[in-house]
Amino acid sequence: MKGLLKLWCSVFLLSIVLLLGACGTDEESASKSDGEISIITTIAQIGEPLSVIGGEYVDVNSLMGPSVDPHLYNATHGDISKIEEADMAFYNGLNLEANMVEIFDEMSQSKPVLAIGETVSEDSLLEDETGAVDPHIWFDLDLWKHALESAVDELKEFAPEHADYFEENKVEYFEQMDELKEEAKKLEEIPVEQRYLVTAHDAFGYFGEMHDLEVIGLQGLSTDGEIGVSDIQETIDIIIDYKVPAVFVESSISEDSIKAVIEGADSEGVTVELGGELFSDAMGEDGTKEGTYLGMYRHNVDTIYNALMKGAE
Repeated sequence: MKGLLKLWCSVFLLSIVLLLGACGTDEESASKSDGEISIITTIAQIGEPLSVIGGEYVDVNSLMGPSVDPHLYNATHGDISKIEEADMAFYNGLNLEANMVEIFDEMSQSKPVLAIGETVSEDSLLEDETGAVDPHIWFDLDLWKHALESAVDELKEFAPEHADYFEENKVEYFEQMDELKEEAKKLEEIPVEQRYLVTAHDAFGYFGEMHDLEVIGLQGLSTDGEIGVSDIQETIDIIIDYKVPAVFVESSISEDSIKAVIEGADSEGVTVELGGELFSDAMGEDGTKEGTYLGMYRHNVDTIYNALMKGAE
């Protein structure tokens, strides 16, 4: 009930702010269009690539920073102001930012808004055993190119005078994504019996599909549920049965569940290493390699490779 009340208040506040913003003068609108295009995004996996592609003509602000879990995120009063001031908005969709959908629906009445994850073909999307769609599509480099291209097309339509500039930057950025895809092929060197990626929640399904890894998440696609003793024990059993050498924590989720797996395996006489920290729903700090989409992805590839290859030595 409290969650619904908070969501209702956020939508109500946004409605008021958008109404007030619509009362601005034509002169104010013209002044705004003469400057950078103000873009609001939810996750940095969208915002950072668009800041590179948009270059000097865009100002991108991502609401969800490092260590923030988008599954549980609720808009703040500050977010409402940022959304009101933005020219356009992009979010992932596919129920990733479940608590913000109504806010973006409201914003779409007056400004361009796009759920870029929902532009990819449905037959490319993964589902869990309940039929819920996996929203973490940025871990499939090809799908993410398609999603980002949809955002760039929207940007071109908004500012056609800069379309050639955006296209040139997009092509260059996509070439870097293709290079990263080639680099990630080193994961194929991991022996088949070591290809088990155990993490805190089921965020790496697309990563596993792309790089032929068996992904095991203690929690489901979303982090709004609880991890039970049976979930931990089932993971321990898999580690023992398949001699999994390492498990991984995630930057946006508590380490407790993974530590419980390590301790549980140890109590049964099996040593499993902590393979390192992966970036799943959030990227790293601004100004770091992991604070970029390409750097975050590369970090994950290297961390997984180094940890799982140790088991092959």
